[in-house]
Amino acid sequence: MPIEDLSRSDVVTAEPDAAVSELATIMDDEGVGSVVITEGDSPVGIVTDRDLTVRLLAEEADPSERTAEDVMTEYPETIEMDAGFYEATNMMAEHGIRRLPVREGDELVGIITADDLTELIADEEQQLAEVIRAQRPEY
Repeated sequence: MPIEDLSRSDVVTAEPDAAVSELATIMDDEGVGSVVITEGDSPVGIVTDRDLTVRLLAEEADPSERTAEDVMTEYPETIEMDAGFYEATNMMAEHGIRRLPVREGDELVGIITADDLTELIADEEQQLAEVIRAQRPEY
């Protein structure tokens, strides 16, 4: 199944000069764990809730003086929208990441997360279980 059919198109984004407090507020308001940092329509970074914790609190940095550019992972791994489910899971496993911005060429068009893929697998397993129940003899 292509990522285009699985990803969300409502990606939460911000610019590199966004204050980290703004990023935290956006994550809270939108109920997401990451913000993709863009220049124009191109992804140039990603900031996760973990980045805010590790790169600010652990370093005892003053959040009022930090921007997305200071804490983002630059040039995050991305995936083309016509890639498949297994390519996405392999990329996540290989790079130890939970979120993949989806692009068409250089343009950001969506995002897919490990949670999205896990939910899909759970739905598929539920459907398979219903097939098994329907064919199982009564005891």
